[in-house]
Amino acid sequence: MTEFKHSHAAHCESGTVSAMLRHGGFEISEAMCFGISSALIFGYFPFIKINNQPLITYRMPPRYILKGAAKNLGAKFETKTFKNDVSAAVKALDEELEKGGIAGVQTSVFYLPYFPKDMRFHFNAHNLIVFKKEGDTYFVSDPVFDYVNTISAEDLTKARFAKGALAPHGAIYKLVSAPKDVDFEKAVKQAVSKTVRMMLNTPLPIIGVWGMKTLAKKIASLKTATNSNKHFAKMFITQIIRMQEEIGTGGGGFRFMYASFLQESSKLLNSSLLLEASDIMSEAGDKLRLFALKGAKIIKNQDELNPKYLSELFKESALLEESAYKRLRELK
Repeated sequence: MTEFKHSHAAHCESGTVSAMLRHGGFEISEAMCFGISSALIFGYFPFIKINNQPLITYRMPPRYILKGAAKNLGAKFETKTFKNDVSAAVKALDEELEKGGIAGVQTSVFYLPYFPKDMRFHFNAHNLIVFKKEGDTYFVSDPVFDYVNTISAEDLTKARFAKGALAPHGAIYKLVSAPKDVDFEKAVKQAVSKTVRMMLNTPLPIIGVWGMKTLAKKIASLKTATNSNKHFAKMFITQIIRMQEEIGTGGGGFRFMYASFLQESSKLLNSSLLLEASDIMSEAGDKLRLFALKGAKIIKNQDELNPKYLSELFKESALLEESAYKRLRELK
């Protein structure tokens, strides 16, 4: 029986899936797992509200990395949800641990007591690995921490059955079979092609690069004449930063991870094109991180509110990404 080794990661789902694959005997980096699943995207959904503000996403929906990595690598995962059957969910997890296995679970960040209080919010798609139980205590490998955490059975159950958007319903998943003889050249090209299509060929102005430009225009239109307008503008900017930097690795982090995937793939495929695109994606990530830094200073009243400047930063990131995807479109 292989002893599970905790590893710190940039994002919960890619970190969990890659750790499970490595535990199963298939060596893969988190960045490769993320990129090869075609999980990179951008979406601006003003009609879907999170904390009374629009949903903004920089990656595909929860479990997309799990399904995409399995499909493109040839791995097999088994996933179960339990609706409101708490006892069955607890039993399924405990039985897997008793067999010496590990299990990925979907949880709400708000109900994980080992998170600092100011980092707990109602986000129901946080992934982690449970690898041991002693008495009433579970040992968990949460990828966003650089050390192993423990949690009581009561708290973990509460986190697994949180209500609201993206409710986990006690979701549990395990690796059934690891990949064998992966054709990385084929897998990388297919994954890159899909990401390029999603980011460049969208028919809607709220998805992909077009969606980034739409959000940039919305930021520029924020009014600052009255105190109420300033409050709304700051709350809107706060939401962008929260969705970008706090939920998962966010915009900048996902762009850096994708750049790392392209860099790793460039060595596997001996492709200078992939390396060039990697450099451009890193620049795009830098712009998003600068947007978050400048926006945070405005929210903390350290700088004056300047929607036009923030809009330009966001648009510059969009244009850099567009350039990278057009370059990647040449990959044959």
